[in-house]
Order: sequence, then C-alpha cells, then structure tokens
Amino acid sequence: MAIFALQSIAGGFLDEDLQHFNKKFDDWCISFESYEEAMDIVQTLEEPDNIDIVEITPLSYPKYFFSQLQGTIYVTKQIEDKIICVVEPSIGSNFRIAICDLKTRSVRLTKTLYKNIPSIENAFANFKLIETYI
Repeated sequence: MAIFALQSIAGGFLDEDLQHFNKKFDDWCISFESYEEAMDIVQTLEEPDNIDIVEITPLSYPKYFFSQLQGTIYVTKQIEDKIICVVEPSIGSNFRIAICDLKTRSVRLTKTLYKNIPSIENAFANFKLIETYI
C-alpha cells in the first residue's frame, strides 16, 4: 500500500492546482497510484528537474493513511499488520503510543501516558503487540 507524490527539491508537496507546494502532505496534494503516472505529470511541468517523485507509505507518513491519528508523530515502526507510532496528541500533552491497523485503518492509543521522550523511548523500542492493548 503506497502512493506517490510530487515534492519540490526545496521541500513541500505539489498541490492539486500544480502551482503551489504545501509544507505537509494533506488531502489537497496531488497523489498517484504508480510511479509512472506521477512521471507523466512531472514531464508536463515547467521545471521538472526541481521536482522529485516520492513514495508515501503508512510507515513514512501514517497521518495520511490514518485520518483518526491526531497530533505530532515522532517515530514509527511496523509490527505485523500494525503501524506503531509515538504521538504527542496536542502541544504540551503527554506522549502516547498509537497502534494503527493496516487492515481496518483504525487507530487506538495505549492507556499509558509518557511525560517526555526519554520515558517513551524504551517503551517504544520494546513494544510488543498484546491483545490488551488492541
């Protein structure tokens, strides 16, 4: 499961109007199902050398694939058919571990709250899927 997007070499994703670049990849950005389809559009643009085609996956950009996932995402990893993320739901709030299901596209947060990055690092590094979390 992946999509392809057009990204400026300076950063930002090409908007659907093919004129502007958004800092974050969102619903207004143009995306493609294949690399070849994206390349066809790049070749029609004025400065194609300034645009890269990037692959976006649930692991590299989980917020796009899981609309329920709110907040700032710091790290991700995949365990079986789940994407596990460290999330700060809102600025200044406690960190949580989010479990994003690739099959159902649902998101669950673990009950444990972590006050800072060092406290969640160990939990994230050693995270195991256990039925009580899901």
